[in-house]
Amino acid sequence: MWVDWIRGPEDHRRVLEMSDLVICGPILQEVMQGFEQTAYAMTLRTAMLSLPRIADPMPLESFLAAAEIYSDGRRRGYTIRSTVDCLIAAVAIEHGATVWHKDRDYDTIARFTPLRVVRPIR
Repeated sequence: MWVDWIRGPEDHRRVLEMSDLVICGPILQEVMQGFEQTAYAMTLRTAMLSLPRIADPMPLESFLAAAEIYSDGRRRGYTIRSTVDCLIAAVAIEHGATVWHKDRDYDTIARFTPLRVVRPIR
């Protein structure tokens, strides 16, 4: 979601205008691993690091909650493709945050957890 949005017609500086936007470490990792180390990537990194972060540092309980999400999903017959998505979902649930996404894993996780999700209109 983030990489598509940043590379799209929107400029990454608009991220800073979203006052209720927060990130966590795994989101930063997923965004930055999609970019080569260029001047643009360094500007983006600075912008992302200026956003409020939740679960920083990330407690072990978040990892355990992510593992539970993954195993609970499998037990219910759901396929979750990314354990990182489980970690982001666990952090969002713990902090009452809504996940803004274009990734079907979050829709799947929201079926059996209290995760709140929003898909952008595009």
